[in-house]
Amino acid sequence: MVYDVIVLGGGPAGITAAIYGKRAGLNILVLDESPKSGGQILTTYEVDNYPGLPKIGGMELGDKLREHADQLGAEFAVGRVSSIEKQDDTFLLKTRKVTYEAKTVIIATGAGHRSLGAPGEAEHMGMGVSYCATCDGAFYKDKVTAVVGGGNVALEDALFLARTSKQVYLIHRRDEFRGDKVLVDQVKATDNITLVLDSVVESIEGQMKVDSLSIKNVKTEEVSKLEVDGVFIAVGITPNTDKMQGLPEMDAAGYILAGEDAQTSIPGVFAAGDVRTKQLRQVITSASDGANAIFSVQRYLNSQKLHKN
Repeated sequence: MVYDVIVLGGGPAGITAAIYGKRAGLNILVLDESPKSGGQILTTYEVDNYPGLPKIGGMELGDKLREHADQLGAEFAVGRVSSIEKQDDTFLLKTRKVTYEAKTVIIATGAGHRSLGAPGEAEHMGMGVSYCATCDGAFYKDKVTAVVGGGNVALEDALFLARTSKQVYLIHRRDEFRGDKVLVDQVKATDNITLVLDSVVESIEGQMKVDSLSIKNVKTEEVSKLEVDGVFIAVGITPNTDKMQGLPEMDAAGYILAGEDAQTSIPGVFAAGDVRTKQLRQVITSASDGANAIFSVQRYLNSQKLHKN
């Protein structure tokens, strides 16, 4: 079967593309590595900036997006695409077991959590090191935790953990945060959050599990020990483009070069959501990308028909 469009990724961009694609009468397939749709929002405790759905849980929002696409008859499959190849007028998308064929492709694979690269980080993964406070925070009730980062995710993680943790340390390499002022103010007003500024994690230590962090002040170069039961890494994201061959042109960070119309350097291949170059990466901008991508897909398919005629 040759699909009109195959969407790679089941986050807000991919699901929105599926919704708009089905409403446009396109034969569409969403290929995702996970059977659970939603992407990064599944690890978000609360989404409070999506219009009309204030304070909705990330898991609930993911379910609602998928439900909408299912109601329209969108087709879903689980698989990791290893390569995209152009063959005549179609694209071949290869997974470990199946090769799919489509007239167009929308890459909406999103982005993943960036690691610190500190000694002990990999060794303690799942044993005190986590990248998702909303996923693992419950394990640290009445315990001491640390969050590393200075953006909105780090601030939100610290606030979330402060609800149940005895003490939360927020470690940031600068003396000012990059996140929204409203979140910074909330963090500073929370009694059991302690700011550890101008500091970096030198190493994560412990035997069977994390029991302390080695912290270095970047201004004084003083190294100290911080006893914690767990550490949550929130230092940014990297685009999910490192495991696939045949991708369009990317920037130095690995984000696919594409504008608001989602068009990439390869005609017929489009990029939407966190995986593309853009100013703001939020649920609402990803949803917008998915809609724009389908509009561009339709325009491309129409141009191909005219070319053949």
